[in-house]
Amino acid sequence: MSHPLEPGPHESVQVIKQRRDAALTSLVNGVPYISFLGVKFDRRGDELTAVLPFDDKHIGNQMLPALHGGATAAFLEISAVIGLSWKMLWNDIESGEMAAGIALPRLPKTIDFTIDYLRTGLPRDAYARARVNRSGRRYASVHVEAWQDNRQRLFAQATGHFLMPQRGE
Repeated sequence: MSHPLEPGPHESVQVIKQRRDAALTSLVNGVPYISFLGVKFDRRGDELTAVLPFDDKHIGNQMLPALHGGATAAFLEISAVIGLSWKMLWNDIESGEMAAGIALPRLPKTIDFTIDYLRTGLPRDAYARARVNRSGRRYASVHVEAWQDNRQRLFAQATGHFLMPQRGE
């Protein structure tokens, strides 16, 4: 009898969704700081939206109040790393080569990460999406945009360069 998350000749949508969810959960659980900040990921097919639910611990300036720049930076970098990893693993997840229980490859390592703080992050939920500009065997470039109430009104954006893990690492 085959494992319930292994591909079959006529995989159900539910099996595919379970495999995608298991891979995303493994990625996210590999970085304890993600759960400390409370970052979640909304997955729609191959697209991920990172969600930073509001929490008082994210406030840096209580007088305004405003999101702390470090919390914003961490949120953007987490979005970039998980988004890049998700894109890197997508074909393996879809083909069924990445079965449940198989260790995921290491996460990309940050080479540099530049953040543009465009406006004050307000005390409310924040969202971010990463777009991979270039991804090769050794190097990747990612752009991330973060917003709160209006997708067209960014409060921060970042560009990062990452060293990609080699297959088998």
